[in-house]
Amino acid sequence: MENLNFLASFFALIVLAVFAIPYFLRRVVPTNEVHIVQSRSKTASYGKDMSNGNTYYEWPAALPIIGVNKTVLPVSVFDLDLTGYEAYDKGRLPFVVDIKAFFRITDSDVAAQRVASFEELREQLKAVVQGAVRTILASNEIEEIMQGRSKFGEEFTAEVGAQLSNWGVSTVKNIELMDIRDHKDSDVIKNIMEKKKSHIEMQSRTEVAKNMQAAQIAEIEAQKQTSLQQQQALQEIGQRTAEKDKLVGISVEVSAQEIKEQQRVTKEKEMNVFRVEEVKKAEIEKEKNLVQAEQAKQSGVVIAEGEKQKSIIQAEGNKQKAILQAEGNLQTQKLGAEGIKTEGEARAEAEKAMQLAPISAQITLAKEIGENQNYQHYLLSIRRIEADQAIGMKQAEALKEADLKVIANTGQVTDGISKVMDIFSAKGGTEIGGMLEGLAQTEQGKNLLNKFMTKKEG
Repeated sequence: MENLNFLASFFALIVLAVFAIPYFLRRVVPTNEVHIVQSRSKTASYGKDMSNGNTYYEWPAALPIIGVNKTVLPVSVFDLDLTGYEAYDKGRLPFVVDIKAFFRITDSDVAAQRVASFEELREQLKAVVQGAVRTILASNEIEEIMQGRSKFGEEFTAEVGAQLSNWGVSTVKNIELMDIRDHKDSDVIKNIMEKKKSHIEMQSRTEVAKNMQAAQIAEIEAQKQTSLQQQQALQEIGQRTAEKDKLVGISVEVSAQEIKEQQRVTKEKEMNVFRVEEVKKAEIEKEKNLVQAEQAKQSGVVIAEGEKQKSIIQAEGNKQKAILQAEGNLQTQKLGAEGIKTEGEARAEAEKAMQLAPISAQITLAKEIGENQNYQHYLLSIRRIEADQAIGMKQAEALKEADLKVIANTGQVTDGISKVMDIFSAKGGTEIGGMLEGLAQTEQGKNLLNKFMTKKEG
């Protein structure tokens, strides 16, 4: 029974060991690390993106056969500072520099073969960097080192590049020369800085002087350019003013010429208008003179006609007077005429016989004329005209002696004259007789008639 309990306890212990020991020995590699595990037969790397995976069992190295050793290296970028490193230039002048570098492990197996730990790797990389810095700086002057930091960073990187591959490491960027300063027992860099400062100050003052000189020259040049531009502007203004005055003068002359031309045209138009007005006035005056002449002519005609009528009336008066005288003489000589009648009749008969011969021809002609009415009218019109002419002559003679005046109150002057002619017609005689009869019926008219009759008799 005791043996069974022992066996059970032993078996349980084995089972617990089988399940508990792997739990405590299992390792999961972080993503920023790589674990290089070295067993009795091989070396394997575990981590992110590794072919062996990122988990393994870390058996204690004391265990035979299965025991292992591990080396932990970072896979992320790590830096390395070389602070206060004492160096020398080509002339053995001492100074101190600060260097900073960035690395990463590119081959973890090679790195694990070179070092046992990451700290050992850092120490070895530091030594490599120190050797490269010392070698390069010792071959250059300190002033060159101070002036060309970026150049020396590139040289540092190139110097350590070939060596870093032996550790499975590479640089991420160029090694940087962060600072350079004097050694505690040296003032070289300080003196160089003072020299640089004085040189810079000299250069600054020189540049300031040059700048001031250039500024003054620029100001003088600017003033010169300004003066030239002002003179040019004044010249251009003068030229433009002269050109403007010229153009204005030309415009004024052209305007004056145009004004004169327009005045000439206006004067011509005025003269034409005046000429037309004068012509119109002349025509009006001519028409006026013509009218006046016509009026004078008509007045002369009227006056002449009046004189003519007056002469006719005078002639008619003389005729009537002569007739009256003839009648008086006829009455006086009537007895003498009776005595001579027989003698006259005898002579008349003789003359009649003598005149019958042409009368026969006239009778024949009258017969022919009687058959031609147009010729009859022609002869009648001729006889009428001759009769009117003879009557007019007689009337004019009568009017001349009568000293009549024609007063035309209405109508035309010729109307008044034509009325005068009525005096010598039957109608006129009747009207005169009526008038005298009317006058005789009144006391005044009777006195008037008696006055004229008495004057006539005396």
